Amino acid sequence: MKIRIVCVGKLKKTYLEAAEQDYSRLLGRYCSLEIVQLREEAPKGTGPKAEQAAREVEAQRILSRLDGFVVCLDPRGQRMTSERFAAFVDRMCAEGRSLCFVIGGSTGLADAVRARSDMTLSLSDMTMPHHLFRIVLLEQIYRAFKIARGETYHK
Repeated sequence: MKIRIVCVGKLKKTYLEAAEQDYSRLLGRYCSLEIVQLREEAPKGTGPKAEQAAREVEAQRILSRLDGFVVCLDPRGQRMTSERFAAFVDRMCAEGRSLCFVIGGSTGLADAVRARSDMTLSLSDMTMPHHLFRIVLLEQIYRAFKIARGETYHK
């Protein structure tokens, strides 16, 4: 199975880079993982219009990198337990489909990206930095593979 994570913004802390590398290594046993890191657009000015303009620029970068079944990560998205997420990933794998997860930048995702997605998913009701969110997503994908295969890890 091929999994692509399209994310806006670079990891700026070495401990986050190390966690990303560790989960990427662990996931290599289950899938072909590609992490596409796109440049974050700084809003030119302040306020909602400036943030919207930045999201639109980022949207063009994101849309050009989407492939397969696209899952946008957004707080307003559908919520799943780890077991349900594992069943979803397992079903996509059984169908031979590739998955593409999209993580927006600090200002979120443009409507055009949400409109292109096949699913919108929320991993938490809590707000977290988008850089840390990437690690949480990688961990949940790893957990999904472990659950789906009945391997020990999930408790």
